[in-house]
Amino acid sequence: MLPAPRADLKPNTLAYEVTPLVKPTGFREYDARWLFGPEINLLGIQALGLGLGTLIREMGKPPRIVVGHDFRGYSMSIKQALTVGLMAAGIEVNDIGLALSPVAYFAQFALDIPCVAMVTASHNENGWTGVKMGVEAPLTFGPEEMSRLKEIVLSGKGKTAPGGGYVYVEGMRERYIDDLVKEVSIKRKLKVIAACGNGTAGAYAPEALSRLGVEVVPMDCELDHTFPKYNPNPEDMKMLHAMVDAVKKQGADVALGFDGDGDRCGVVDDEGEEIFADKIGVLIARDLSAGRKGAQFVVDVKSTGLFLTDPVLQAHGAKTLYWKTGHSYIKRKSHEMNALAGFEKSGHFFFNAPIGRGYDDGLVSAIALLKMLDHNPGKKLSDLRKSLPKTWQSPTMSPHCADEIKYGVIEKVVAAFEKRAKDGGTIIGQKIRDVVTVNGVRITAEDGTWGLIRASSNKPELVVVVESPASEENMKKMFAELDAELKKHPEVGDYNQKI
Repeated sequence: MLPAPRADLKPNTLAYEVTPLVKPTGFREYDARWLFGPEINLLGIQALGLGLGTLIREMGKPPRIVVGHDFRGYSMSIKQALTVGLMAAGIEVNDIGLALSPVAYFAQFALDIPCVAMVTASHNENGWTGVKMGVEAPLTFGPEEMSRLKEIVLSGKGKTAPGGGYVYVEGMRERYIDDLVKEVSIKRKLKVIAACGNGTAGAYAPEALSRLGVEVVPMDCELDHTFPKYNPNPEDMKMLHAMVDAVKKQGADVALGFDGDGDRCGVVDDEGEEIFADKIGVLIARDLSAGRKGAQFVVDVKSTGLFLTDPVLQAHGAKTLYWKTGHSYIKRKSHEMNALAGFEKSGHFFFNAPIGRGYDDGLVSAIALLKMLDHNPGKKLSDLRKSLPKTWQSPTMSPHCADEIKYGVIEKVVAAFEKRAKDGGTIIGQKIRDVVTVNGVRITAEDGTWGLIRASSNKPELVVVVESPASEENMKKMFAELDAELKKHPEVGDYNQKI
């Protein structure tokens, strides 16, 4: 039995080698993320595995689990420590090796194993690690499960049990790619940039896309866990700008960018225009809802207002619900509502039957986009982009705010905007149309211009997004309003980028 974890150990000491280190803030709303070394050590990961195994048994789930790891220099050792903890809890560990997160989710179905633990820091910078977990495919943990796991781990209440074991599963990469491309053939001649940022997707995307019948130009597909050019994150402007340059140089029809664990897809069109994922979602929703009257979609609160106002979606009778940001939230809500698809501005897309199995998969999203182009043989992706009603939209901006205080800051910001609306105040010189507080605060002016402030679920940051269907000026005015409110809180630091 491991001793109860501590949160105050220093590396390169005796205590660090014999006591689990687990910083409490690493348990986030729907997965777990830590800086490996200063916030969690290998014994801490082992304690996490023991706690997860204990929770699996407590929830009455079969004691079997799929585990995999992403391509970072330390991920395999973290997976091994996690495996030791899981086995100690009496869990049979089925190790699929190096994998994308969606490959681990696919393996739950392919192996008929309900539980999953994917070791990945996703798009976070090197130094971060984490685990995405679930016990009921295709869902992953939400706040209730994460809170209970945190309680078990931090209190040292993980319980050992007999029956643990280890199985190495060979060939899951090949099975996954075979499943992706079965019965899919793109008839249209397309030249596609596959941008992987030297992350794990480089082992999957070029082959999978080539087997669809398109011409693939690999871009940074050589696996290199130092990420020598930029972090594999298709929401980051550095990666998107590199994709723009590649499209122009190669004369490609589209560039598809995949994040570190392959569950998101970013897009640059044939004219070198970056299309934010929420607007790609609108285009795919148009394609999917054609012939499916009343198709239901779920989108996150960071996403464009076009899901409600787009005339094509309105003509198709499509219905859209705005929900909490986070892959686990949108996945779960899409599942509950039996929605055709769920979309996040970050690039997590969730397709239910008959398109997908309900989990987020960047390659499934890429295939949906290529199918959309195949359904519009006379139109380029830029033509489809231009067919959308014009809006001025910011990238996702992320001012620093420590994990320990960010939710308190958000409570104060939400209260301030709610009071403004209640008192008949204005925003950007207009009446306030509505204030949505399902996840932070999304405030909308009379002309449809809106702004969002919420706490990041993954990093010590806040999230700020603004959009206007009226003008770039109004978009900037909305940002100024939000920024002015945040400036009242000195604990909020610098932005990663601004408009």
